Amino acid sequence: MALAGQLAIVTGASRGIGRGIALQLGQAGATVYITGRKPDQSFNNKLGLCGLEETAEEITKRGGKGIARFVDHQNMDEVKNFFENIEKDHNGQLDILVNNAYQGVTAISENMGKPFYETDPYVWDTINNVGLRNHYFCTVYAARLMAARNKGLIVNVSSGGGIRYIFNVAYGVGKQALDRLSVDAAVELEKKNVCVVSIWPGAAKTELSSQKFPDENGTPKDGLANSMMFVNGETVEYPGKAIVALASDPKRMNKTGRILITEDLGREYGFVDIDGKTPPNLRSVNFILHHVGFPNIAKCIPNWVRLPGWAIWAGNGHL
Repeated sequence: MALAGQLAIVTGASRGIGRGIALQLGQAGATVYITGRKPDQSFNNKLGLCGLEETAEEITKRGGKGIARFVDHQNMDEVKNFFENIEKDHNGQLDILVNNAYQGVTAISENMGKPFYETDPYVWDTINNVGLRNHYFCTVYAARLMAARNKGLIVNVSSGGGIRYIFNVAYGVGKQALDRLSVDAAVELEKKNVCVVSIWPGAAKTELSSQKFPDENGTPKDGLANSMMFVNGETVEYPGKAIVALASDPKRMNKTGRILITEDLGREYGFVDIDGKTPPNLRSVNFILHHVGFPNIAKCIPNWVRLPGWAIWAGNGHL
């Protein structure tokens, strides 16, 4: 129970990576506030609970304390009120913030392959209101609490979309900006002993990817050539294990302002995924070649051959 007595917030934790992170924080003993939008009237399950409430119950079963709060992260008044209640209810304590809420998945899927100039420009707001603007607001409110206590950890769940074109223009700009938020906020919070990082999960086996990508036998769905990476990808709890390890590290300030890949943290801290496997590393030459369409060459490259971080992030100011 490495995080017993600590208070964490994970935004967007009804499902997917946010849920996995929240479960691992709870398993480590933390009190975890999880946020998500209030469900519509169509949801129904045997317990009469929505996904957010189910996640909170599972956190508690694992040894932590799960607390569900409905917050619309498009509405900054609701976000502000949520943090004010945290401050009031816990005497200003906040140890960990994980910015994970995201709204743009449907918009990205619906506009896949369409150039930005043929897309409704309001797709920018759909992708980056919750996925970037909200993260800035949450980071401001969390940093105020953490700076007052001279300790804390803020994690922005990002992706490689900040260094190369993925999906569309709005997505890439948003992810680059989110990584920049981590880098620059770390500069101003370093003297307050608050660690700020971006974390890049690999291809994750979320509920959505399980529907769209291959089955466990590797049969591709929708004719997607790169879909095999999800078969061998990480579970939604692997990023959570990475964040627990980072939060438990007394020397974590050495990593502030950096972009961290989940599998790099797995090797450094010595943990594997909940299925006992070690997922591919985004810096692996084997993984990169397979992803860009050279599977036969990829087979000839050992998994341990990786590009150095500076080669990936050169020109973006990320070290």
